[in-house]
Amino acid sequence: TTPHHTTLHYTTPHHTTPHHTTPHHTTLHHTTHRTSPHQSVLDVDSLSDDEWTSRFLDATSHIDSDTSHKDSAEAMRALVKQGLISYTTLRDYPERFFKAHRLLARHAVEHGPGFWIRFTVHYNLCFGTVLAVGGDDQVDSLTAVQESGALGCFALTERFAGVQSGLVVQTTADWDDAAQQYVIHTPSPGAAKNWISQGFTADKAVVVANLRVNDKVVGPHAFLMDLRKGGQLVDGVSVGDMGVKTTGNDLDNAWISFDNVRIPKNSLLNAHADVDASGQYALTTEGVPPFAMIGQRLYTGRVCVAQAALEYRRKLFEVAHDYASSKPVWSPFAPPATAGELGPVLSSVPQLKAIFAEGDARGAEMDEFVARCETELSKCLVEGRMPPNQLTEAIAIAKVKAVETSIDLCGRLKQDIGSFALMGDAGFLHLDFLTCCKFAEGDSRILMQKMARDRVRKFGKDAAKGVDHSDKCELFAEEQRICGELGAAMAKAGDDKAAQQQIWDEEWVAVYELAEACMKRGMKEFMHDTAPVAK
Repeated sequence: TTPHHTTLHYTTPHHTTPHHTTPHHTTLHHTTHRTSPHQSVLDVDSLSDDEWTSRFLDATSHIDSDTSHKDSAEAMRALVKQGLISYTTLRDYPERFFKAHRLLARHAVEHGPGFWIRFTVHYNLCFGTVLAVGGDDQVDSLTAVQESGALGCFALTERFAGVQSGLVVQTTADWDDAAQQYVIHTPSPGAAKNWISQGFTADKAVVVANLRVNDKVVGPHAFLMDLRKGGQLVDGVSVGDMGVKTTGNDLDNAWISFDNVRIPKNSLLNAHADVDASGQYALTTEGVPPFAMIGQRLYTGRVCVAQAALEYRRKLFEVAHDYASSKPVWSPFAPPATAGELGPVLSSVPQLKAIFAEGDARGAEMDEFVARCETELSKCLVEGRMPPNQLTEAIAIAKVKAVETSIDLCGRLKQDIGSFALMGDAGFLHLDFLTCCKFAEGDSRILMQKMARDRVRKFGKDAAKGVDHSDKCELFAEEQRICGELGAAMAKAGDDKAAQQQIWDEEWVAVYELAEACMKRGMKEFMHDTAPVAK
C-alpha cells in the first residue's frame, strides 16, 4: 500500500454470532483480515451504510463499456484492491453484497452489462464458491488473493452442455495418489468450458469437474486453481475468445480447455469432501453433497440477477420518462408550448402514460417479492445454514419473473417511445442485458421446466396416496387441472421413457402454463408465510 492508497478491511461484524454446527446446519468459515503496520487501514465495519454507498459509487463511477477487455479487467483489479467488498462480505454483510450488485446494475443502461457480469462472476461465482465449499485454510488464503488484485472466473458450463442443458459436466479430475495431485482434463472438444466470463483475463479459476478417485467417479466437485501465473497461462491450459457480442464487449468471454493439467491436493475445495491421507475419498460434512453447497451460489446469483433486471428496468424507465415528460407534442385541443409553458408532452400519450404506470405497479410488486427473498436468504447466509425448500423455490420464481417482467415492459416501452429508442444514449442499445439475465444462473426456461416436472411428480404421488386437496386455494386447483391433463397425455406412453419425453415436448405450452400457475401461487404463499409479524 502506497501513502496515497487506503486499503479497506472488514472485521468480524458485531451483529453476528459464532456459527455452531448442528446436524441440520452447515458452518461457513470466518476469516480474520490482517494488515501490515505500514498499511493505511480503514475498517469497513466502521462505515455507515450511507458512507459505504458513497464510497462504492465513487469507486465505480468510472465504468465505461467503450474499453478493452484488458482495461476493464484492470478497473476490476483496482476495485478489488480497495476492499469495499471483501470475499467474506457475502457471509458477513450480505445486504452490502446485494446492494453493490444493484448499484452496478444501474450502469448497464448506459454502459451495458459487461462490468456487472465481471463483478458478480468474480465475487459470487468464483470466490463465493470458495467461501461456500472451501476449507478454513482456503478461505483464509483469500485475504492475500484480494490484496494482490488477482481476478477469478467460474468454469462450469461446457460446449455441449450449456445453459439449456441443465447440469452436465464432462471435464474430469483424476486423483493421482502417488503424486498427491489432481489431473484436470478436457476429454473431448464438447467438454471444453464455454462462455466463461473473465476467462481471458483471470488469474484464478474455480473449475467444476467430475472427480474420479481410485477409478470411482464421485461426481462434480469444485477446484480452485491458478489459470495464469505472472500473466501467462499455466502449462496445459488453452483459451479462446468467444467473439463479438451484441453488448458487453468490454467483458471477455472465453472457452477454456485443459490438457492433463496437474494441480496440488489442496486445490479441491474441501469443506465438505476430501481425499484423506490413505488416498480414499470421504464426505466430511454428513448429509451435505459438495455440489449442494456450490448450488448456494446459484441462489445468491439468482437474487442478484433478479435485482439487476429490476434495476435496469427502473433506470431505463426513468430515462425514458424524463425524455417523454419534456418532449412537447401537438394536440388539437391544447395551445402549443410557449415561453414558460411546456404544453402537452409525450408522456401524456395514452399508451405511454399507461405503460409508465404499469411499470411502476409491476415493478413495485416484483421489488417487494425479490427484497423478501434477499432478506430470507441473508438470514441463511449469516447463520451458515442451507435455505429451506420454500425459499429456494421462491428464489427461482424471483429470477424468472423479475427478468421476464423486465423484458416485457422494456420491450413494449421501446415500441411505443418512438425514435428516442434508436438513440445511442437512450439506454435501449443495451437491452440485451436482460437477455443475459434470462440465461444467467439457470436459464429461465430450464427453471420453469423443473417447476413443472416437480409439480407433475407431486400430483402423481398425491393421487396414488389418495390425498385430498379440496381445501386448497383456487390457484392450486388450476395447477391440479393442468397436471391432470398432462398426466393423461403422458399415460399413453406407459413406461416408455423416450415416448414420455416426446409427449412432454409436444405438450410444451401446457408445461409452461403449469409453471406460470406454480409461480403465481408460490409468490402468494411465500409473501404470506414470510410476512413480518406485527409487534
